[in-house]
Amino acid sequence: MTKRIAQLTGMQKFTLIWFGQMLSQFGTATTRFSLMIWAYQQTGEATPLALLGFFSYILFILVSPVAGVLVDRLDRRLVMILGDFGAALMTVMLLILYASGGLQIWHLYLAEALTGAFEAFQIPAYSASISTLVPKKQYARVSGMRSFAEAAAQVIAPALAARLLSAFGLSVVMLFDLASFVLAVLPLLFISLPCVVQNVAENTPPKRILGDLATGFSYIKQRPGLLGMMLIYFGINLTAALTYYAILAPMVLARTGGDEIVLGNVQAAMGVGGIIGGILMSVWGGPKRRIHGIFLIGGISFLAGDFLMAVGRTQGIWMFAILFATIFVPIIVGSKQTIWQSKVSPELQGRVFAARGAVEMLAMPIGYLVAGPLADKLLEPAMQTGGALASVFGGLLGTGPGAGMAFMFLCTSIAGTLICLSGYLFKKVRQIETDLPDHAMDGLPTPL
Repeated sequence: MTKRIAQLTGMQKFTLIWFGQMLSQFGTATTRFSLMIWAYQQTGEATPLALLGFFSYILFILVSPVAGVLVDRLDRRLVMILGDFGAALMTVMLLILYASGGLQIWHLYLAEALTGAFEAFQIPAYSASISTLVPKKQYARVSGMRSFAEAAAQVIAPALAARLLSAFGLSVVMLFDLASFVLAVLPLLFISLPCVVQNVAENTPPKRILGDLATGFSYIKQRPGLLGMMLIYFGINLTAALTYYAILAPMVLARTGGDEIVLGNVQAAMGVGGIIGGILMSVWGGPKRRIHGIFLIGGISFLAGDFLMAVGRTQGIWMFAILFATIFVPIIVGSKQTIWQSKVSPELQGRVFAARGAVEMLAMPIGYLVAGPLADKLLEPAMQTGGALASVFGGLLGTGPGAGMAFMFLCTSIAGTLICLSGYLFKKVRQIETDLPDHAMDGLPTPL
């Protein structure tokens, strides 16, 4: 069996790894959805749900620079295995606490934070491994496959979680998550990844880890096009975090009287959009000018999707809005990732991608931290009958529970569109595909 796996092509090896990781994403998404429902049932507020997102990113950002250095020094396959194992350990901890009757909200915060730390290693190792397994011409399609896996999890997880919760309870949901972890790790135990060989021009004595921490950041800083694209994507993430990630679930629950089925259907529609977009990106490969895939298509997604989420008051409108918006997400992400993978040499990708991720993802905890209190303390009261904003926006958005969060979607519809289109204002960013040379490598043949 090992000999047969060794004879697989790079794309075939990636497909096996991708399939295992997709199964793990199913399990993780099912548990997260179930725990989110549990947390909302305990409090009935948006802030605890937003804080779950905040804690999932805070250690991810702090650990990412160190993780990037280690990813470039270690066996990336082993890093992926250990990252998956750490995340599974967090699920075991929550399962024990829940089964003993001691599970509390702060336990979820701790588990999310530690899981984020493990993902800080696993994600750049996974991304950097792609560049060593598949040729450049396949980067966009591979990114589409990854987006498809994430979206498929979003479709299956809510419906699966609802049924498992109803029939068996939260413990079985977490056991399902652990089973998916086993299936994710199995391919990694048998598949070797190509060895990253240091470029001869950069054949300098090994640096200390602390010195290497600055490598990823300095690499980006020296290339204004990459720096500008990273900062604009920070703004995109911040805008998305304020609404889609932080308050979509509490808004739907607030406007439907806590209807879990409606929320599950809306989140499933998000996944369906991602699946369609992922298939489209895998088959099409994205626009010839990747920069249009980020800024133009990103602007359309924000303008239409967020506006419809804001004005919608029924399941049907929300499902259509989020389906329309998320069809474009795999194209946006795939276009961005293709540019980075083409411009950054594989032996530096762990450090550079970790540095980029730390900056881009910094927007997420900021958005989560702001969104909950902004909704609960300011905008929800302002959009109640007689509130400060109700007389102006009540006719468009309605009033009552959830209307303040709908107002937030209205604001991000405008802000997100402007942030995306601002990328065209900067020549170094606008022309990055032609002005910044691609790296010279196209697959690395040496197996570990």
